[in-house]
Amino acid sequence: MNEHNNTMPKNIETADNLNARREFFNTSGTYALGIMAAAALGIGKSNSVLAANTSKRTNGPTSTSSDIEILNAALSHEYQAIAAYQLGAESGLLQKLVLDVAVKFQDHHKAHAKLLAATVEKLGGSPVTTKTIAEYAFPVEQLKSQADVLQFAAGLEKGAASAYLGALPKFQNKDLLSAAGSILGDETMHWAILLNALGEDPVPTAFIG
Repeated sequence: MNEHNNTMPKNIETADNLNARREFFNTSGTYALGIMAAAALGIGKSNSVLAANTSKRTNGPTSTSSDIEILNAALSHEYQAIAAYQLGAESGLLQKLVLDVAVKFQDHHKAHAKLLAATVEKLGGSPVTTKTIAEYAFPVEQLKSQADVLQFAAGLEKGAASAYLGALPKFQNKDLLSAAGSILGDETMHWAILLNALGEDPVPTAFIG
């Protein structure tokens, strides 16, 4: 941690972040902000062939369209996560060991985005595209120390874990569940590691939500 500033904002969450969270929950009327994660856990054979199998167990065009919307919402926020970690990496605020972890988490999100985009395409949809870092309107003015960056990242990862908990039962294609479940686990690990780096309880409650 930077010695010059140990004050950590507990709730760095902009209106843009809140709107994004609502947007994902409202996708198809029910879904949440999320950052999908699967490849980071070392995708096994069942998940590596996910994109090839997703069209086999849908209940029709409406179901497929619903799943595509969820996946695209998740892909959008994967891109947001990639941009957020890029912002942190380029801030000059992170010590070497912390920077290495941030880059690793960003690599996880890049792998997730690749999987998501491929799955959307297999379902017959068009993957959403990323934005520039500036277009995400991150609270740059509030990120003045390493602790600030870590707190911001932890908030995003917590939101992702909670979102996927709510989104899991909404998938019509049940082949998506195993990948989404591993994604939920990975986001939770990211959150716990970031809390630990902040000197906070890495497992603050018995449940997430």
